[in-house]
Amino acid sequence: MWVSHFLQLLARVLVGAYPRWVGSAPNHNQRIYIANHTSHIDTVAIWAALPEHLQKHTHTLAELYSLACNKCKSCLTTNGRSAEGIKRSKEDANGEDPLQPLYDTLASGESLIIFPEGTRNKGDVPQPFKSGIYHLAKRFPHVEFIPVYLENLSRIMPKGEFWPVPLACTARFGKPFYLQEDEDKDDFLERARQGVISARAPHVASN
Repeated sequence: MWVSHFLQLLARVLVGAYPRWVGSAPNHNQRIYIANHTSHIDTVAIWAALPEHLQKHTHTLAELYSLACNKCKSCLTTNGRSAEGIKRSKEDANGEDPLQPLYDTLASGESLIIFPEGTRNKGDVPQPFKSGIYHLAKRFPHVEFIPVYLENLSRIMPKGEFWPVPLACTARFGKPFYLQEDEDKDDFLERARQGVISARAPHVASN
């Protein structure tokens, strides 16, 4: 346990994770934070940017990484918490709904951090989002979605690197949104993606 706490502290020192609440404010509303995904350390960057009173109620998610042999990196990417594993398909989940751990977490009143692209992206603009967040919105329409744009994370811990480079990053929290009545999946997913893009700093060029 102390190793996980140490790695969390170390990651916060190395990454910085400066929060910028540009369209929302930190409060106790139940939320799903959705963000662009550029680095192994994205999860801990968002979690570290949250106020301490929100961290205990915000749970990180991790793909079933092929990193089981690398506990140090696994602790950094899952933030040392009991992260829920998301299987990519029904087959991987042995026929179970791969979103069930997320449903259970939201049903308990807790918040989540999710990367809807489903994989890391080297570009500045998020790739099209996977459908999982739409299903979450359908089942939990009262839960706020908060778009988060992470700046500089791809330089701090790019794909293939083991240890983060000590650079400051910014987590920009945008305007909350919900699934609209009769909104279809594709429209919702694109609106969610545009929400993350809109949370960027003005100097970041659009693609």
